[in-house]
Amino acid sequence: MKLIINDHRKIYAIQEDFNKLFPYLKLEFFSKPHTKGGSTSKKFIKHSSSTLEECRTLHNSGEITVVPQMTVSELEQNFSDVYGLGVQVFRKSGRSWLETTVTDNWTLEEQNRQGEELSNLSQADES
Repeated sequence: MKLIINDHRKIYAIQEDFNKLFPYLKLEFFSKPHTKGGSTSKKFIKHSSSTLEECRTLHNSGEITVVPQMTVSELEQNFSDVYGLGVQVFRKSGRSWLETTVTDNWTLEEQNRQGEELSNLSQADES
């Protein structure tokens, strides 16, 4: 999957594209980047109706190729290095969304599978 990056795109459009491939993961965009392996305060989350221009430091246009075998840290680093975007991947766990900072070395595929398993277990517990 290729995510188109330019100043005029809305955050929600990228989030929707990402969720088509990874329904148990979500991308959050921040006004400040986080350190590798660290997290960013939720007060810096940009609203999904914001444009990319409003939350990035490098204004290159292009695309990011996302494949299931790439790690979370690779994806987040690509957004940061090439487009000046601070993003964080979150994984679904039942009704909650968890930051993947401790498991940034997992692939997107592994993260998504874990999110699906945790969500299915949570649904089974509620039945």
